[in-house]
Amino acid sequence: MGIQSKNFPVNREVFIGVIFALLAAVGSSGKAIFIKLAYQDNVDAITLLALRMAFSVPFFIGVAIWAKRRNAAPLSRHDRLMVLGLGLIGYYLSSFLDFCGLQYISAGLERLILFLYPTMTVILSALIYKQSIGKKIISAMVLSYFGIVLVFFHDVEMKQSGILLGTALVFASTLSYSVYLVGAGHSIARIGVARFTAYSMVVASLASLLQLAVTHPWSAFNLSAKVYELALSMAIFSTILPVFLVGYAIRCIGAGRASLIGTIGPVSTIYMAYLFLGESMTFMRIAGSLFVMAGVLIISLNSNKRVDY
Repeated sequence: MGIQSKNFPVNREVFIGVIFALLAAVGSSGKAIFIKLAYQDNVDAITLLALRMAFSVPFFIGVAIWAKRRNAAPLSRHDRLMVLGLGLIGYYLSSFLDFCGLQYISAGLERLILFLYPTMTVILSALIYKQSIGKKIISAMVLSYFGIVLVFFHDVEMKQSGILLGTALVFASTLSYSVYLVGAGHSIARIGVARFTAYSMVVASLASLLQLAVTHPWSAFNLSAKVYELALSMAIFSTILPVFLVGYAIRCIGAGRASLIGTIGPVSTIYMAYLFLGESMTFMRIAGSLFVMAGVLIISLNSNKRVDY
C-alpha cells in the first residue's frame, strides 16, 4: 500500500502530462478550423491575422516582462537583431503565408504540410551546417512527402480551385518557420526559450497590426461578432493555451514523449474539419496523413537534437 501511495503522484503527473500534450496538439491543430470558419464570413487574411495577434499579444507582453525579471541581462545588439529578424520570419511571415494559403486549400492538407517542418529543418541544417543526412532520414522524408502527394491529388480530384497556389503558400509558410527554428538555436540558448518566444511574438504582432493599418481602412473592423469570437478563440485555444500546456507536458513527460503525442495533430485536424467544415474523411486522406506522421516520427526519433525548456 505504501508503494502504491508513493508511486501515485508520479503516475498522476505522467497522466496529466499526457493529457496536456494531447490538448496542446488538438488546440494547435484547431487553428485551421477557426480560420476556415472565419473565412465563411468574408474576412480577409490580413484582418484575421491582425485580430489573432491583437488578442494574443497582451499575454506575450506579460511573459516578456516576467522573463526579463527572471533574467535581467540586457540583450546585445546581435540578439535584438535576431529577435527582430526571426520574429518577422518565423511568426509573422509564416503565419501570414499560412492564413493566405488556407483561403485555397483544405484544413487537413494545410496541417499535413505544416507538419513537414522537421523534414525542412533537416534539409536546411544539412545545407547550412554541412551535416550529412542518413539513408533512414532520407527514406522517412520520402515517406512524408509521398503522403502529401496522396492528399494533394485527392483534393485536386475534388476540384478545389486555387489548390496549387494554396499548397505553395503553406509550403512557404512551413519553410519560413523552419528557417526560424534553425536560426533561433543559438539565440534561444543565450536569451532563454520563454523570453525569446515572447519577444518574437510581440514583434510579429506589431508587424501584423502595422500591415493592417497600412493596407486597410478603419471600416475593416466592421466585422460580425462571429469573426471576433473565432479570432479570440483562436488566440486562446490555438495560441496561448498550447504554450502553457506544452511547457507543462514537457516538464512531466519529457520533450520526446510530448513530441510523439503531438503527432496526433494532423489526424485531429482531419476529424475536426470533417465535423465542423464538412470536409471529406476519405481513405486517401487518412492514408496520406499516416505516411506523413510515420515519416516525421522516424525523423524525430532519430534526431540528436534536444530541446530544453
